[in-house]
Amino acid sequence: MTIAAPRTASGTTNTHDPCDDDCGIRDVLDRLGDRWSVLVVVELTKGTRRFHELHRAIPGISQRMLTLTTRRLMRDGMVQRTVYPTIPPQTDYRLTTMGRSFSAAIASLADWSRQHKSAIASSREQWDADRPARNDL
Repeated sequence: MTIAAPRTASGTTNTHDPCDDDCGIRDVLDRLGDRWSVLVVVELTKGTRRFHELHRAIPGISQRMLTLTTRRLMRDGMVQRTVYPTIPPQTDYRLTTMGRSFSAAIASLADWSRQHKSAIASSREQWDADRPARNDL
């Protein structure tokens, strides 16, 4: 089954993709909303960190995932990496100005989460009690 593209008043095909308006938001949220990116940014709000300091501070993250996450955050302009010409080389990671502004948004979300944690837990308990046979979430 094929669905034709909508036509405009002049009869031409409307090729405007509705995703054009919100995919930029989706792209950013997909990247910055993943748990590893958030945890790296939260850790870097405490100051400059070396790779192994980040790795130790973020439970459950593999070295490969930390490498991928820091690279993505650097690509997005959130994190700056500095390599020092020492033997062995030392590498520091720090938040950029944009990364610091993102960390402020994360802090607001964390505050909201703490404020509503009990209400959310109560709501979940009520939901589960009303639907004991269904465990589809």
